[in-house]
Amino acid sequence: MSSNYIFDKDDIKFRKKKTSVWAIVRRILMFFVASVSMAILYYVLFSLVFSTDEEKRLRRENRMYADEYPELERKESMLSDVVDGLMVRDDDIYSEIFHASAPDVNPLSSIELLAGYDSIPDQDIVLRSAARLEMASENAARVEENFRRIAQVLGAEDYSMPPMTNPLKNYSFAQTGASVGSKINPFYKVPVQHNGLDMIAPSGEPVYAAADGVVKNVIRSRKGLGNVVEIDHGNGYVTRYAHLADVEVRKGRKLEKGTRIGYVGVSGNSFAPHLHYEVIKDTLVMDPVNYMFASVTPEEYVNMLVMSVTTGQSMD
Repeated sequence: MSSNYIFDKDDIKFRKKKTSVWAIVRRILMFFVASVSMAILYYVLFSLVFSTDEEKRLRRENRMYADEYPELERKESMLSDVVDGLMVRDDDIYSEIFHASAPDVNPLSSIELLAGYDSIPDQDIVLRSAARLEMASENAARVEENFRRIAQVLGAEDYSMPPMTNPLKNYSFAQTGASVGSKINPFYKVPVQHNGLDMIAPSGEPVYAAADGVVKNVIRSRKGLGNVVEIDHGNGYVTRYAHLADVEVRKGRKLEKGTRIGYVGVSGNSFAPHLHYEVIKDTLVMDPVNYMFASVTPEEYVNMLVMSVTTGQSMD
C-alpha cells in the first residue's frame, strides 16, 4: 500500500493522506540546512587534505622566514654590540680631540632609515631587513678601521692637535663675516682674494690661541693686516691673527691652547674692529669656518657656514 493513504477507523476505509503547507516548508528547510552543512564539511575536509598553489607558496615562505629569523636575531644582536662599542669609542675620541661631549645623534635618523617600509610587501620585509643588516655590518667594519687609523694617528709621538677652537670667547654666528674666497674690498669696491675669516668683535676683545703651538712670527704694522701674530701648531698647521690692537706674545714663545695673545683692533687696512683669522695647512689657505665646529653647537656651526658664504664684502 502506498504511504500516500491512511486507514480511517471510523469509516473503515482508506483515504488519501493530506500534507500541510508547513510540513512542506519544514522539509525544504531541513534539506537546505543539511545541504549547507554537507558543503561546509566537504570544504573543510578538502582544505585539510589539498592545498592551492598560493597556499603552498605561502607555507614555503613561512618556513623560509622561520629558518631565517634566528640568524637575523643573531646578526642583530652582534651588530648591536658592535654599534655600542663604536659609540663608546666615538665618545672617547671626540672628548679627547674636542674636549667636549659628542653631539647627540639626529633623532630623525631612525625615522629616515625606516622611510618607505610601509610600501614594502610583507613577504619582502625579512629579505630587506637581512640586506640592511649586511650593509650595516659592512659599514661598521669600515668605521672600526677608521677608528683604528685615528688611534694610530693620535698615538704618534710627533702628533699635535690642529687648531679646532674659536680664538674668540662668547662668539655667536651673528659675528661671522666673509670667509675665504673672492670678496668685495671695502675700500676699493672691487673683488679681491680674501684668505681668512672676518670675526666681528669690539675693540679690546681678547684673542686666544686656537691650539698648542709656538709663536712663529709677530708683525707690528700700520698697513696691510696691521699687527699680526702667527702660531705654528705642528703637522703643517699655522694660524694667523691680524688687525690686533695690541700683542702680548713674542716670537719663539710656546703657547697652550687658550693662551691670550692680543686684542681685537683696527690696525692696518681694517674697515671696522674685527679679527682677521687665517688657517694654513702646508702653505695652503684653508677655510677657518671648517675648524670651528668643536667650539659651537651644530646649529650655530650651520649658521656660521651660511653667514661666511653669503657675506660678499670683506672688512679688510
